Amino acid sequence: MIVSFIPARSGSKSIPLKNIKIIAGKPLIYWCMAAAENCINIDKIYVSTDSEEIKAIVESFNFTKVIVIERSADTASDTASTESAMLEFANKYVFDHIVLLQATSPLTTSEDLNNAINKYFSNNYDSLLSAVRQKRFIWEIDDYGFARPKNYDYNNRPRRQEFSGFLVENGAFYICSRENLLKYKNRLYGRIGVYEMDGSSYFETDEKEDWIIVEEFLRQQGA
Repeated sequence: MIVSFIPARSGSKSIPLKNIKIIAGKPLIYWCMAAAENCINIDKIYVSTDSEEIKAIVESFNFTKVIVIERSADTASDTASTESAMLEFANKYVFDHIVLLQATSPLTTSEDLNNAINKYFSNNYDSLLSAVRQKRFIWEIDDYGFARPKNYDYNNRPRRQEFSGFLVENGAFYICSRENLLKYKNRLYGRIGVYEMDGSSYFETDEKEDWIIVEEFLRQQGA
């Protein structure tokens, strides 16, 4: 059995009650739930929340695969990791593989999920993450205060069409097995695969500026 797990705590410092804030006419969490609902490879969707308000809104969508479960205070605190919520879930429920899906990435589509899950199995990966390809020149400051390039040689600056760029984790989703999640206590381990998403999915709704950009992308997609 393949399940999707969506953590949706009530606390959010950047945008209050972010998970149910309206974006492009729907609560934020609706978009990733709809993608999972329409993904033929996902059997059940578990939304883990500490909020009765979020629970009521999630259940109002009447999605056939969705089950709302309680998230403990310990795993819903400002300092708790997403892994803690995943492990809490994995210790209580039986499944084979889990797709961690994050509400902050509403541009994720059912096609992305189907293709990523197929890639995960066909390549025999232990875990898989979503990412976007960026063609930017990255710099860092060394211990002496000088700037140094990290991903190119400025003496041989490549043209954009010749530059393969680099992959950036976009936080949309992660796939792994229940067995190894419990063993390694991490969403990523072993032979890790990458599923490349459209460049627009680089943006997450973590800050107000991102929210404006993502909402416009959703509208352009006819959401």
